[in-house]
Parts: sequence; structure tokens; C-alpha cells
Amino acid sequence: MSEVRIAAEPRTEFGKGAARRTRRAGKVPAVLYGHGTDPQHISLPGHELMLALKTPNVLLTIDGLGGGASLALPKDVQRDPIKGFLEHVDLLLVKRGEKVTVDLPVNIVGDVVAGGRLVQTEVQISIEAEATHIPESVDLDISGLEIDSQVLAKDLKLPSGTTLAADEETLIAQIVDATVSTEPADDAAEGEQAEGESAEGEGEPAGE
Repeated sequence: MSEVRIAAEPRTEFGKGAARRTRRAGKVPAVLYGHGTDPQHISLPGHELMLALKTPNVLLTIDGLGGGASLALPKDVQRDPIKGFLEHVDLLLVKRGEKVTVDLPVNIVGDVVAGGRLVQTEVQISIEAEATHIPESVDLDISGLEIDSQVLAKDLKLPSGTTLAADEETLIAQIVDATVSTEPADDAAEGEQAEGESAEGEGEPAGE
């Protein structure tokens, strides 16, 4: 997994105004919590944090708070819905050797069988792993899967050292017949609605 060292500064001002000032200075407000400690309000360098968060479940080594470096995982990342810049980050303290539950992206590899179409119902899966050895993704090889095949969470080949934390029966993906519509009920409903409107129109008097 990726590990990034980043310098933090304590925050002593709170509220929306203080948060805006922090962001104008090129930093991101954050809260560091976990292991029964009081939450620490900190700020992190915006550009470095943005680059680090491009890696799912990146392990952050946080310096600058006294008492030595702390290890943390991003748990909640808030972004501006329009511009996309970082607004706030919650960080969970972890220790080496500690087991944590995280969501990993499900990475599809291989080609769909001729005449089939892939329907992926889950793009990520919850797993348990050692905090400093979290894989970046779970690969799902669809090569050789026939039409009408289904892949459940229990069928995934998880990376070494990880265990499944999600429901075993969760549907991850399936291969369907590409020639068959998946929305026949909707099409029929639209047809019935059109017929009804036509019938209503026939019964109405002509306009003046």
C-alpha cells in the first residue's frame, strides 16, 4: 500500500469562517481521532493531501503534532460538489499490526464472453486487513464466465492477508445476454400509457 508522510498543524479556530481562512491559506481543515483519544483539530497542506488521496486508503504518517508521528487512514473526505476541492477530512488513527475494515475498489479484468454484457452491481467491497498492508483493489477476472453467470462476494479472490467483511451473498457482478433488454417492464408500461392516451384522444371532441 501507499504510505505518505505529511506535516500537520494544530487548529485553534473553528467554525465556517475559520475553515474558509484555512482553505484560503492553501490548507485543509481535518480532524484526527481514534483509540479513545480526544479528537485533534488540525490543518494539512492542501496540494500534498490532494495528491495523497488519489490513492484509495492511503496510509498517512502525520508529523508536527508532538509525541512522534501518527499513522492515520482517511475515513471521510468532503469535497466541494462543483469545484471538487477538498473542504474537510476525517482521519482515523491506526497502529501497525492493527486490523481495520476498509472499502476496496473492485477492478474488472478480462473480456466479456461473446454475446454477453457485464453488469457490475458493486464497485467496491468491504474487507478487513492489517492497517499498514491494505491492498489498493480487488481484481475480478471475468474471463471465461458464461452468460447468466453471477459473482458473489464470497467468490472474489481476495488479496493475501485480507478477509471479507461484507455479506458473502452480496452480488458483485453478472454476465447477461446482450441481446435481451433488461427493461422490458418499462417498455411495456410506456406502450400501455401511449395506448391509453390515444384512446382518450379519440373520445374527446375536436377543438374549435
